[in-house]
Parts: sequence; structure tokens; C-alpha cells
Amino acid sequence: MATPSPPGGLFSGLFARGPVAAQVSDQALLQAMVDVELALVRALVRAGLAPAQAERDLGAAFDATALDIDRLGRSTADKGTPVPELVSALRERLGDSAAATVLHRGATSQDIVDTAIMLVARRALEPLLSDIAGAAELCAGLAERHRTALQAGRTLLQQAVPRTFGLKAAEWLTALDGSWAELFRVRELELAVQLGGAAGTLATLGDRGLAVAFHLAQELELAEPDLPWHTIRLRPARLACALGLALGAMGKIARDVVLLAQTEVDELAEGAGDGRGGSSTMPHKHNPVGAVAVVACAQRGPGLVSTILSAMGQDEERAAGAWQAEWEPLLELLRLTGSAATALRELLGGLEVHTDRMRANLDLTRGLLMSESVAAALAESLGRPRAQELVEMAARRAADERRELKDVLLELPDVTGAIDPDSFERALASESYLGVTDELIDRALAAHRDRGRP
Repeated sequence: MATPSPPGGLFSGLFARGPVAAQVSDQALLQAMVDVELALVRALVRAGLAPAQAERDLGAAFDATALDIDRLGRSTADKGTPVPELVSALRERLGDSAAATVLHRGATSQDIVDTAIMLVARRALEPLLSDIAGAAELCAGLAERHRTALQAGRTLLQQAVPRTFGLKAAEWLTALDGSWAELFRVRELELAVQLGGAAGTLATLGDRGLAVAFHLAQELELAEPDLPWHTIRLRPARLACALGLALGAMGKIARDVVLLAQTEVDELAEGAGDGRGGSSTMPHKHNPVGAVAVVACAQRGPGLVSTILSAMGQDEERAAGAWQAEWEPLLELLRLTGSAATALRELLGGLEVHTDRMRANLDLTRGLLMSESVAAALAESLGRPRAQELVEMAARRAADERRELKDVLLELPDVTGAIDPDSFERALASESYLGVTDELIDRALAAHRDRGRP
């Protein structure tokens, strides 16, 4: 079943599809910042720097929807981040309490924003990983079901040699499994709290700074870094790169679907229903809209990743602009990757595979895509240079005269005298020139099963 897009966005069906979008909204980031501030109070209590009453004063978890997000946004223009206004708003709600006294102690705005974005990423990666895993399972099923479905392999968009659709699906599977593994690694190892204080020394926490950082990581279920990473931006960069890789992998799969769904090719089609893929003017159209959505998301990825990488050169102990430049691109990368994963899972779930059309397209060139196979068979007796020369000449003639390659070859005495009829027929049979296709599919499926899912 298709996941409904969040309301309020004209293009949300393309770029904010599925469950990840809600996890990376402004409201979600604000909630994460509130969660970090409250977790810091609890960490201070556990480190012995705040009374137990401070934690009790927090009561039930704060709901960030009660905060005025527009007011916080306006304050960002005056202070460079929304955190000072957020702290003021939280203190107002805490009133005259122990929690209000220790709120934000030891932290800077950057500590709160960086940690909140890591928290948002962790929450967003849960449904994102689930959708990628689901798409991978569907590819595994396609690879197994269609392992023998002959299809023309295409290089530079021209027919090259035979292969099977099962192998293509197995390649898609390895792309998704690799993307999943990298995102999982980032989630487990790279998403860490940032707590450094004014300049990375945690001086206001005295000798308990590391204890507070430890307890903060425990509270938020994020990794604890060896050192504050306020201007060493490897963590956000690795997150961005992993998201960019996933977008690229999904974009390749979707582009294959777009190409194979062309009217003249017609080897694949997206499932139809409820007007899906319709045109505003052409009633007959059945556009591959799911694949288009994935490609559109993937096209935007490299520029966003580039922004994060270019922001790595940060100034001294607090960047003037480079750090702030990361915020929206990171959230947008999460949103786009989540949207692409949802769309890809949907389209793979309803993908129509036209094996009869694959076979028909394989025969379109009247045997020309078997030229490499015939040349290899002839090389055993004629040598490779002479065999290549003969088959190339025959292929040109067959193409010019629009004849079967087999018939042209049989008119060449050098060919008929160099190979026996059975070997000649085998060299022209598509199913006999698949190399180790079966083994490759088995390897992809075995690796997929062995990887498992935590």
C-alpha cells in the first residue's frame, strides 16, 4: 500500500514521500532540540552536577508543538541559531525550579543543534533502513523468479550480449544491500552527541565534563565521541555521503526502469491503478512515475553532499557560516533519501516484468548480439584476429542487408570450414552464452541472506 505524503507541500509526493519526511521536519528538529536540553538536565543529575529534584521538575516529556516555532525562527536572524530563544521559552515553562536553574548548563547552541540533528538522523534512519531493506527483499525475489529470463544486455544504450533479467535484479540487490549496510554503520558509529562547551574544553563542568557527555549519550541513545567534534565535521560528512550513495544507487535502479519501460522497449512497467502514471492531455499514457520520483530525488543528492563537504573547512573553534550551512542540506538529504526509498519500494512491489517482450527484443537484431560468441568459437581454429575480421564483416553485411547473421556467416567458406554445425548452433544460441550468470545471482542472494537485518 502506498504511504500517504505529508500535507502542506505541493511537491511532497515527489520529495517528501513516506515516513521519513515527518522525522526531519522543522517541528521534528525542534522536538529533538527540546529532547537534547531535557536529556542534558538528566545527564547533569547523573553526573552529580544537579540535584535529583531537577529531573523530577521536568515531569512528563515536553511537547515541542506548544512552542512558537515562528518566534524561534525570527530569533534565529538575531542570534544565529534558534537555541537562545528556545532556552528562554523552556525556562519560562519550568518556572522557578531546580531544572530551570541547570537547564543548558555546560552546553552551547552548537552542542544542542549538532546533537539534535544527530538525533533526528537516528530517528529518520529507522524507517529509511526499513524501506531500503524492503526494496532489497523485492529485488531478491525478482532475481530468483527471473534468473533465466533472457534479456539483451545494453552498453551505451545499444544491444551488446545476452544476459538475464534475474542478473539485473541481483545487481540492484547488491546496490541496495550495500547502501543499507553503509547507512546502518553510520547510524551505529557516526551519530554521536556533541558536547564541548564554549571552545571544546567543557570547562564549565569542571572535572565532570566527560561524565556528563557519557550520560547524555546514554539518555539519547547516541554514540559517545572521544572528543567534541564541533569543528571536525567528519560525522555529518559521513552521514551525507552515505545518504548520497544510497540516492545514487536507487537512482540507477529507477533509471533502468525508466529505460526499460519505454514504449518501444516495453520490458518493464510500473503497476497501474487509481490513475497512476496518467497524463494531463494524453489518455493512453502510463508513465513510470515512481521511477521518475526516485530519479528526481537522486538528481538533487550530489549538490547537497557537496555543500556538506565544502563546509568541512571550519574556522578555529566555531565556524562563521560553514556550520550553519549544513543544517538544511543534511535534513533535505534525509528527506530525499527517505522519499526515494519509499517510492522505490512501492514501484518494485508492483513491477510488471514482460519476459516475452525481453525475448522478442533479443531477436530484433537478427542474431547480431551473438557476434562475440561466434567470433570466440571461430577463434579456436582461425585465431582471434581472423575470426574477429570475418565476423565483423559478416555483421556489417547482415545489418546493411537486414538479414540474419547466421545466414550471412553460412555463405562464408572460411566460416563453414572452421566450425562444425553443432558448435556453430551453440555459438548462435543466446542461452548458451550467459557465462557465470547463475553463479553471480546465487552469490548476490547468498550475500543478501548472510547479511541479515539486526
